[in-house]
Amino acid sequence: MGCSNGGDEPVRGLRAIDDVSIDDNDAEIIRRSRESPAAFAALFDRHAVAIHRFAARRVGDALADDLMSQTFLVAFEQRSSYDLARASARPWLFGIVTHLLSRHARTEGRRWRAYTHNASLRPVSGDADADRVVARVDASGSRSGLTRCLADLAAGDRDVLLLFAFAELTYDEIASALEIPVGTVRSRLHRARRQMRQALEIPGTLELVEENHHG
Repeated sequence: MGCSNGGDEPVRGLRAIDDVSIDDNDAEIIRRSRESPAAFAALFDRHAVAIHRFAARRVGDALADDLMSQTFLVAFEQRSSYDLARASARPWLFGIVTHLLSRHARTEGRRWRAYTHNASLRPVSGDADADRVVARVDASGSRSGLTRCLADLAAGDRDVLLLFAFAELTYDEIASALEIPVGTVRSRLHRARRQMRQALEIPGTLELVEENHHG
């Protein structure tokens, strides 16, 4: 990431300070990083892979590296305003990367639509957990229909659906990540499911996203 915040050490290359424990929650790491910027490296170590994977699933590996770096640079620069009452920084970090992804909406749309023309391509990484949202569609031979539906969803609805299905955030965590009411999360997710079911004309196709967890 290689940028600094008001004279602090650069985020890239920071080594966690010795008194950061694996038992410390994210809020404690962020609190310590306000006095000792090197402590922030522990947060990067914990969450960088998940942030990169989420970005890659949506816009591909070529952009994912930059998006991951930008996410942690923004987080580093904004750490003084982080709500330390929130033990986990996952929603905060996914909120940052989702905001950054909005700048690449056209790229993401083209990426999803490209898969409608080649059902053998995989719009996500090879991780099994990443394929939950498409598993049943694959089984029914309707993968291209799913990816076309994802491309056609309103941006806000797609963000909620993919934070739920790919990042595995709860309703409450999505609300925190996107800074919207939980009721809005529920309505967007309901609308996305309904739109996709109607387009695919396969009853229960996306019931799998209801089998995960609720906020």
